[in-house]
Amino acid sequence: MAKKALIIKAAKKPKFAVRGYTRCQKCGRPRAVLRKFGLCRVCVRQMAHAGELPGVSKSSW
Repeated sequence: MAKKALIIKAAKKPKFAVRGYTRCQKCGRPRAVLRKFGLCRVCVRQMAHAGELPGVSKSSW
């Protein structure tokens, strides 16, 4: 779990646009965040397996 101070800091508008970065909306993880969902890869995987993401299904071939 990310520190609350860092989550709040990332939510604020940065002084310069290039300093902004994305964090997972669910757990606050700063790395491997998918723009489409706003979630990190770990949370996307968990939610997809639980069927909580509409339009996402486990692939099989």
